[in-house]
Amino acid sequence: MLDQIHWLAAVTVLGVLEQAYFFLQVIYARRLFGISPPKISGPPEFERIFRAQVNSSEYFPIFLALLWQAGLFFHQGLAAALGLLYLCARYCYFMGYKASSSERLAPIYFSAGVLWILIAVSALGILNFFLSHYVGMNILQRLTA
Repeated sequence: MLDQIHWLAAVTVLGVLEQAYFFLQVIYARRLFGISPPKISGPPEFERIFRAQVNSSEYFPIFLALLWQAGLFFHQGLAAALGLLYLCARYCYFMGYKASSSERLAPIYFSAGVLWILIAVSALGILNFFLSHYVGMNILQRLTA
């Protein structure tokens, strides 16, 4: 079983480490700009870092659910590759937003596109499972034949 999920697990750990890095960036920014919790407002430079971290955290559970569904029901390698693309896009989003609010746009659109692909792959894999399990029709085999 582990050989069927090891890439998904590795991407998950990378994602958690990325989230930790984003959290640390907010802590460093708080120290740099002298903003003590629970305050969330300050100079635009701080607010951009804070928002980038919060936005990334809000999407992380969605990403994880889709990563694992796509990997378990469709293909682990494709899901892991898409997961890596998503994490790279999120890093670019964070760094872009840190620099300027307009720099976040291209990476956020790209990461959203990756999430939509993960949704499609997950749905196709789950649909194939139900059709195969309950109807005896494997659409993935028919698509690749």
